[in-house]
Amino acid sequence: MSLPIITADQRLAEPRGIKGCIFGKSGIGKTSLLWTLDPARTLFIDLEAGDLAIEGWPGDSIRPRTWAECRDFAVFIGGPNPALRDEQPYSPAHHAAVCQKFGDPAALDRYDTIFVDSITVAGRLCFQWCKGQPEAVSEKTGKPDVRGAYGLHGREMIAWLTHLQHTRGCNVWFVGILDEKFDDFNRRIFQPQIDGSKT
Repeated sequence: MSLPIITADQRLAEPRGIKGCIFGKSGIGKTSLLWTLDPARTLFIDLEAGDLAIEGWPGDSIRPRTWAECRDFAVFIGGPNPALRDEQPYSPAHHAAVCQKFGDPAALDRYDTIFVDSITVAGRLCFQWCKGQPEAVSEKTGKPDVRGAYGLHGREMIAWLTHLQHTRGCNVWFVGILDEKFDDFNRRIFQPQIDGSKT
């Protein structure tokens, strides 16, 4: 067995996609940017139920309603991560189970852009799911443990975003709401509206 070196020519010939975030205040036209993309080559992940702005856009969409569905779509789009154990999300076992449910992932080959609207809602779905996990309950008192929920939330969101980020041959755009706030010195600042400082 030889060392699996990837030559510069091989690396440059690999399909690569852009990964990016689009943040802006509500109603500014973030979702409307779908009109600038080729509808035949774009898959719209509609978490926001905000497709009124793009009514008439002729592209395909999917509408995950739970965090489990978000994870399933991510592994279906990005493929399995061979470094993970079978019981972990995004593992080869997770990918195989999702392929049994959705069919052949080659159906996604027609898309070169994934447009996720929005990371804000994905964060809400994730945090809601995290609050129901054993980690979000104190072992001592049996009461909800917000710190445990936020810790799990941070790990879940980073794993989801990283998995989609590593989808090599695809452009992935995340849309998010930008909040306008004022700091202690009354200066206007903007920050993404996402639960959890780690995310």
